[in-house]
Amino acid sequence: MDTLIIILVGILVSIGTYLILSRHLLRIVLGTSIIGHAVNLLIVASGGLKTGGPPLLGERNKVFTDAVPQALVLTAIVINFAVTALVLVLCYRAYQSFETDDMEQLRGEANE
Repeated sequence: MDTLIIILVGILVSIGTYLILSRHLLRIVLGTSIIGHAVNLLIVASGGLKTGGPPLLGERNKVFTDAVPQALVLTAIVINFAVTALVLVLCYRAYQSFETDDMEQLRGEANE
């Protein structure tokens, strides 16, 4: 299961990198969001995956699973959502102002 999650993280990072290298603002925003989701999966996988059982590892030994990766992922999801919403609003405002979402045209208009 860990190997499958790591392969999925690699695929998501490659898709996100491809989208970030695009010329359009919306694809860049979607690429950063996908990379954020890949990092969340990586953090969960680094905490260890246990299927088919409760989060408690043992009642007698009082051994619990590590809750820090889950807390980090929950925090990262909220931050990723807020940053994505902010950047989408900025992209919409840039599209309204310059009537384009092409990065090359936006760089040319900013230099003039």
